[in-house]
Parts: sequence; structure tokens; C-alpha cells
Amino acid sequence: MFLAMTADVSSEVRATLAKKIAINAFVLLLASLFVGTYVLEFFGLSVPIVQVAGGVVVCASGWELLRAGSVTQAVGASAPAASEISSRAFYPLTLPLTVGPGTISIAITIGAHNPQSVRSRVLDGTADVLGAALIAATVFVCYRYADRMLRVVGETGTSVLVRLSAFIMLCVGVQICWSGARILLASLPAPVLH
Repeated sequence: MFLAMTADVSSEVRATLAKKIAINAFVLLLASLFVGTYVLEFFGLSVPIVQVAGGVVVCASGWELLRAGSVTQAVGASAPAASEISSRAFYPLTLPLTVGPGTISIAITIGAHNPQSVRSRVLDGTADVLGAALIAATVFVCYRYADRMLRVVGETGTSVLVRLSAFIMLCVGVQICWSGARILLASLPAPVLH
């Protein structure tokens, strides 16, 4: 997916994007873990609402990639501007592709259920930061060397993998949306029979 969405940039720019995405993912995970519940409370939102909205965004991204023409394009003569690359590093490459609504809702849930004692908070907080750093490092390595996989599997293999990944992404979006919708539907009052 990353390669398909960065087909119009050089490998050097793709390496820069991989670094920015990893940093963005780390910050987004930490924000979700430590302040996510407060942000949701401030706006009066629930995790199921985030799941439904995020699921729709993931579905839209998956559908767009599934319907896209060629998934491997040559690097264009006019490369994207630096500002476009920076904004693309956050949306859509970090959010929702790398750190999506499922990840955010899980991180918010983990952050909301941390124990209240100081010792437990320090230990859990340290584990949360290390976990987020490990995820960000994994994202960096996978994205940084994604073009090598492209060379190994070839253009046809890449096309198949991107289409399959897009379909799976669409299915994941539907699952995330359904998970939130199911909770919301269960919270509705039961109909009164006369």
C-alpha cells in the first residue's frame, strides 16, 4: 500500500517519508495512549463512534486503491512539492494507513484502563512508550525497504499484492465500522411491544 501511494516519488523521498511516518506514528500512538480518552471526553465522543467514523475512512481509502488504475507508476518528471510530501506523510500515509482508527481505539482503550497507583502508572507508561517505539521502528524498516520487495516480486506481483491489500483494507474498514456500530446498536433501547 505504501509503495502504491508513493509511486510518484523517488526512493530518497520515499526514505524520508518512511522516517516521517514512523515519527508521526510514534507521536500519534503516544497521544492516543495518554490523552486520547480526555480528548474524546472533551468532545463528548465514545470509542464506538471513533470506530464507525474511522472504519468509513479506512473503507474509502481501500476502495480508492482497489479501483485505482495502474498501481505502479513511473516517477513523474515533475516531482511533488516538499509541502505536499510533508502533508502526505501525515495524511493519508500515517493516518489512516499506518495508524488507523482500530489502532487509535485500541490505544485509547489501553490508556483508559491503566491502573491508578503511581508505581503501576510508571511501569505501564514505560511499557506503553517502549511498545509504541517498537511499532514505529517496525513501520520505519518496513516502509524504508518496501521498494526492495517491489524489485523481488516484480510489477505483476506488486499489482496483485496491492489489490489484495486494498481488498483486505476495505474488509478491515468494514470490520472496524461494524464493531463500533454493533456497540452503538446494542445501546439503543429495546422496542416496547404493546
